[in-house]
Amino acid sequence: MASSKLQAFWNHPAGPKTIHFWAPTFKWVISIANVADFSKPPETLSYPHQTVVAISGLIWTRYSTVIIPKNWNLVCVNLTMAGTGAYQLSRKFLHDYHSEKKTATEEG
Repeated sequence: MASSKLQAFWNHPAGPKTIHFWAPTFKWVISIANVADFSKPPETLSYPHQTVVAISGLIWTRYSTVIIPKNWNLVCVNLTMAGTGAYQLSRKFLHDYHSEKKTATEEG
């Protein structure tokens, strides 16, 4: 039984013999790097960079649900990219907003 599942995975149109498998597999590095940046201070984050990560994750998630063959690895990696980008944007926004508010309160 395991052999037949392995054979089916190997011969799948989005299996390891195709670019449809390897491209999203290597794309996980972007998401892993973004997760590693969770420990960075928010002031070092970039609005343009994280916006691109989040929006491209959303766009490509939609695309990966309509292409044939369905590529669930691509769906997952793009959802993860969108999520990590949105989280980083929220960290940056909250840091910038609360820093400005705190500075205004201290001056006033």
